[in-house]
Amino acid sequence: MSIKLGYQIPNFSYGTGVERLFPTVIEQAREAEAAGFDAVFVMDHFYQLPGLGTPDQPMLEAYTALGALATATERVQLGTLVTGNTYRNPTLLAKAVTTLDVVSAGRAILGLGAGWFELEHDQLGFDFGTFTERFDKLTEALDIILPMLAGERPTVNGKYYRTDQAMANPRYRDHIPLMIGGSGEKKTIPLAARHFDHLNIIAGLDELPGKLDVVRARCEDVDRDPATLETSTLISVVVDENATPDQLPEAFRNRAAVGTPAAIAEQIRTKVFDAGLDGVIFNMPVYVPGAIAAVAEALRPVLPT
Repeated sequence: MSIKLGYQIPNFSYGTGVERLFPTVIEQAREAEAAGFDAVFVMDHFYQLPGLGTPDQPMLEAYTALGALATATERVQLGTLVTGNTYRNPTLLAKAVTTLDVVSAGRAILGLGAGWFELEHDQLGFDFGTFTERFDKLTEALDIILPMLAGERPTVNGKYYRTDQAMANPRYRDHIPLMIGGSGEKKTIPLAARHFDHLNIIAGLDELPGKLDVVRARCEDVDRDPATLETSTLISVVVDENATPDQLPEAFRNRAAVGTPAAIAEQIRTKVFDAGLDGVIFNMPVYVPGAIAAVAEALRPVLPT
């Protein structure tokens, strides 16, 4: 697994009828693939998120959409950034991601997180609980998911989940890359050091050097070479030579790059790559055909080697 450059699709409101919605998703994925991106991600949500829109705005179910994207692309890796563990039984998630790996001929990524959007849980009937409970559920889910992905048949009688010789067949690969998203220093980063291939750090750009220090320390705690835990961050990109960060919602200002493609590339170089991260994943609040490729072209000379 290597993700130096990834593209995330967070918004399905394109100002068109629903008949043009998924063709526009395909256009973005194909543009990213042609521009040399390593991976394309969708969000795992059922409602649009605060700051991006109202809850009733269009939101596609992630694994259905990824399965369709697998048939519309040839090279890019595909996954969620990231799956909410609370939304699916872990055996169902293991089956979904191994199916995606088969459909995509070995291009699936399992992105995973504890879940956080309370409104979705309340309105759709998922148990939300406390942060500690959600994280305990995630940890227990890994006791089921990881063996299933490896072709084993786990039997688990846990606090939250139960399985009896669970299996997931067919499998395309013996190992599907595992990504976790977040930046918690007490739970997320230690869990990443123990189990995951990739940590997508969800934090302000000025926080990234400190988070990497924690990553290195937690890897050393478990005798892992920190270089084997790939890191990236997720940012928003606005291609507009007249735009400034002040025009963005306050919650996104320290997780965004704005301006011309060249200016965006320079911001990512200094804030992300010079900080020591291995890659960057970006989204665009508004999709303009050609903009994904333009940013990729500007970024290519500054990507880590």
